[in-house]
Amino acid sequence: MAKASTVRAEAARRVVGYVRVSTDKQAERGLSLDAQRGRLEAWAALYGAELVSVVVDAGESAKTLERPGLTRALAMLDAGEADTLLVAKLDRLTRSVRDLDTLLSEHFGQGGADLVSVAESIDTHSAAGRLVLNVLASVSQWEREAIGERTAAALSVKSGRGERVGSVPFGYALASDGVHLEARDDEQATIHAARELRATGLSLRAVAERLAALGHRSRTGRAFAAMQVARMLSSEMGEAA
Repeated sequence: MAKASTVRAEAARRVVGYVRVSTDKQAERGLSLDAQRGRLEAWAALYGAELVSVVVDAGESAKTLERPGLTRALAMLDAGEADTLLVAKLDRLTRSVRDLDTLLSEHFGQGGADLVSVAESIDTHSAAGRLVLNVLASVSQWEREAIGERTAAALSVKSGRGERVGSVPFGYALASDGVHLEARDDEQATIHAARELRATGLSLRAVAERLAALGHRSRTGRAFAAMQVARMLSSEMGEAA
């Protein structure tokens, strides 16, 4: 009986979904926009909620709350167009305890909208849900800081040995000495083609589409995204090629 009443309560909810990716690598880990949208739609169908909109932030980092999609979703909540913000995973919304506190106090606090995260089974409609949310966010931040400290220590050791640290930019490969870079002819040809296309006035997205049509692919064998083209053209190594 209690379960049935819960489903009926959920049926009255008007939900705005929020999905985000910051890099194309996230899509390979099951975090693509389509995968996130599918989880939101499945949750809404399960609980009989009305999914009034799904707002997208593509190529946006969780380091700041100043994201166009998130701003639009929060505005919908403030305007009463929806009463719940739904995310597939909490880190799609934020990775910062400080930013989470800001969101809870300004939008999801007492008398505010609800926040639901599918992956963590969090629903701030209840006090228990708000408690679990804060605990999980604190643990996640501690884990990231610990990983950051270990990574910084490892990079310091490599740097002290004269070894190269950081990723190898597109257009180059690591030389046999493990320190210097060597130009890759195939990737340099892609950079050259991207420069020529961009010089014609095409948008980054249009350049990415043209590169795909010409058979140019990323190192993973996938078509380039607009943000990858931007990095390719703006990187110091790419400009020097």
